[in-house]
Amino acid sequence: MALKNIQEFIGKLELIGELKRISKIVDPVLEITEIADRVSKTHGPALLFENVKGSSFPLLINAFGSCKRMELALNCDSFDAIAARIEAYMKLSPPKSIRKKIKTLRSLKEVVSFIPKKVKRAPCQENVHDTDSALLDMLPILTCWPMDGGPFITLPLVITKDPDNGIQNMGMYRMHKYDKATTGMHWQYNKDGSRHFDKYKNQGKRMEVAVALGGAPAVTYASTAPLPPDIDEYIFTGFLNSRPVEIVKGKTVDLFVPAESDFVIEGYVDPEEERIEGPFGDHTGFYSLADNYPVFHVTCITCRNDAVYPATIVGKPPMEDCYMAKATERIFLPLIKMIVPEIVDIELPMEGVFHNCALVSIDKKYAGQAKKVINSIWGLGQMSSTKYIAVFDRDIDLQDSSTVVWKLLNNADPKRDILMSEGPLDALDHSAPYPNFGGKMGIDATRKTREEGMGREWPDEISMSEEIRDKVTRLWKDYGF
Repeated sequence: MALKNIQEFIGKLELIGELKRISKIVDPVLEITEIADRVSKTHGPALLFENVKGSSFPLLINAFGSCKRMELALNCDSFDAIAARIEAYMKLSPPKSIRKKIKTLRSLKEVVSFIPKKVKRAPCQENVHDTDSALLDMLPILTCWPMDGGPFITLPLVITKDPDNGIQNMGMYRMHKYDKATTGMHWQYNKDGSRHFDKYKNQGKRMEVAVALGGAPAVTYASTAPLPPDIDEYIFTGFLNSRPVEIVKGKTVDLFVPAESDFVIEGYVDPEEERIEGPFGDHTGFYSLADNYPVFHVTCITCRNDAVYPATIVGKPPMEDCYMAKATERIFLPLIKMIVPEIVDIELPMEGVFHNCALVSIDKKYAGQAKKVINSIWGLGQMSSTKYIAVFDRDIDLQDSSTVVWKLLNNADPKRDILMSEGPLDALDHSAPYPNFGGKMGIDATRKTREEGMGREWPDEISMSEEIRDKVTRLWKDYGF
């Protein structure tokens, strides 16, 4: 069954031995980061800090820090199983028989069941804290790294609404805490939250914002998913959980928030107000620089009676966010293949921190196809910021890093097979000569044809005959091994 909230997630993690409770008092300033970083680097469990200095709320971290825990969070046996479900919906076509009509009707009925359900009473509003309360000061907000500009909310689900069509969006953007009632709002230039903000700014209007923390783990993941603009993250969560998400209207904002959230921070952003946000130790393993960003003003905070504060830390990989990215890589592969059908598989190495490197295998049929794929990927949504793309033949296992490097270094001629370009890059790419813009490189590591400038025959790869391999396998113990 899909997990309804953090409390169920914690119970399940504990049941399968994937949670460690820490009762000792710990400091949210740097100490929790050092503990969580060590545990993450050794592929350890989720951590529940029950006594955080300065707060009455427990803190959960590293809950998504393995493929096993991500699969639990997303109610699946494997990420590929979710991808297969997406692919099945993509292949729906007009039915030609009674049996197919019934199957199609069942599928359409299931889609309708993904639509979020509005409720009037919700756990996330069991307690209401207005501006006379401690507000953000009551939360165990982490100061993650020594040179950070201050404490940061690191796992927020930021909910905004398009002023033109009323469609909501939910994204994850870090929030630099300035004081008990204000934070920075770090939405990058290519995110939906920023797109909504620009519209309010052009209209000279204040923008309402709600920030949910916790709740169903699938909701948290959905906020990070690279969905097309105006595709509802609540509906996507309903798809992941095979049941609708319950939502409730905010107390001081005209926005609907997940009813099972642990906390909801309500407020607004003034389009005329900016403040320095950062620095922040980011998922690249380097500090992202301080810059001007909009300011979020808190009007109230609501929470449930048994609220748990969810957090994450980012830095040099591997870390918790790497496993969320790995889920995205597998789940959204069918959508990429629908646009670029020759793609067989994609691997985004953790060391590439999502946007720096993509390894791609293709079913190559004609000369120049690898370069066509490279250019196609540079035109795909968030993948447009990919700095390095290497393309291989379909018979390579992209997760076999030794073979990948071997083929990359042996199959590519620097003059013929490297494609240099420039364009938009991730805002956190510190090596780019300008913010959000810089150079890119594509590498064709496939077998080459004469049409591609190969002036001689491509050699055969060394491989033992099946007969001898079978014989040696059969007699292996006889050899004394």
